[in-house]
Amino acid sequence: MRSVAAARASNHPPLVRTLASACRTSFRRETIPSSSIRILRTVDAVRTWRRPHMLDHRLVGLVPTMGALHQGHLSLIREAARENHHVVVSIYVNPAQFGISEDLASYPVTWDSDCKILAGLDRDLADDGGNLGRISAVFAPTTSEMYPSGFPGQEVDSKGSFVSLTPVSEVLEGATRSTFFRGVATVCMKLFNIVQPEKVYFGQKDVQQTVVIKKMVKDFMLPMDVEIGATIREPDGLALSSRNVYLGARRRQAATVLSRALRAAEKQYLDGAFDRESILGAATAVTTDTLSEQMTLSPEKRVKFEVDYISLADPETMEELTEVDPKNGGILSGALKMLPVESPQEGEDLGHSGGPAVRLIDNIVLKPSV
Repeated sequence: MRSVAAARASNHPPLVRTLASACRTSFRRETIPSSSIRILRTVDAVRTWRRPHMLDHRLVGLVPTMGALHQGHLSLIREAARENHHVVVSIYVNPAQFGISEDLASYPVTWDSDCKILAGLDRDLADDGGNLGRISAVFAPTTSEMYPSGFPGQEVDSKGSFVSLTPVSEVLEGATRSTFFRGVATVCMKLFNIVQPEKVYFGQKDVQQTVVIKKMVKDFMLPMDVEIGATIREPDGLALSSRNVYLGARRRQAATVLSRALRAAEKQYLDGAFDRESILGAATAVTTDTLSEQMTLSPEKRVKFEVDYISLADPETMEELTEVDPKNGGILSGALKMLPVESPQEGEDLGHSGGPAVRLIDNIVLKPSV
């Protein structure tokens, strides 16, 4: 009896059968151990893999990541597997998303761990009958592969080929990190062009990023849907992030201040307050009181942080609101910097790379109430 794969192949036109055969031969080389997940490292490899699936009308979903995978990433991959025949996970630490003084050199690179996580998740997906597909490939390029004309640098006035979307990328995170969204949009445009997915998946935690990506897809008429997955949180409310590994034990306990502040602001809205002063005043009270409490402690125990912003913004433009229109809702978001531990104790867990300053972001969507 012929295999199912052989039976399916016989139903396809000769060109599709030839391409499928070529892909099977070409990609036997590198897979994640204990899995069938292919590791693709070049643009040509991805395009060769992708072509027969396009001709065969198989849906492909892309989950872009910078590695250091956590449950937030895995929730997006699960969603992609429910809706697509093939899931591609990209793992690439994009230097264009980091400012000159930011933590690129210390960003956690966890390739072996990420591969084990993906292999385990793929086995779980195989056992779940509700999925349309599984993880088919990981795209793990080098910077020279992603920037074939050479990486243009991280400076604001760098010369090169960029994608910039304004003014949405100039406010909030963009005001503090002036090249961040330029880097995000540029690398995502590259990934979208390379993989050519039908759907792409991003987490709600990076809310301004989701607005930028949606705008890019709309304005450049890219043929794909942008799917946004809910923020995944720790039991105490801290939003999962790859950068949480920097916190260490002491700062980890205090890191919930941002989520608590946003929840306090959300409560004002849910209780019927629509004006900016009432909503953001509740958030500011939480951050101010928390910092005051920390400063009463000795340097050996306290945690210092600096609030960058607490925002109440329009859900489509990220422009600040003086009052929420209950028909449209809004977005509460914030960013703060957890400063390095002031007086480390012997043997204290300071976090990855010795506990540098950690920038935390979070948001809550205020849903329309009318």
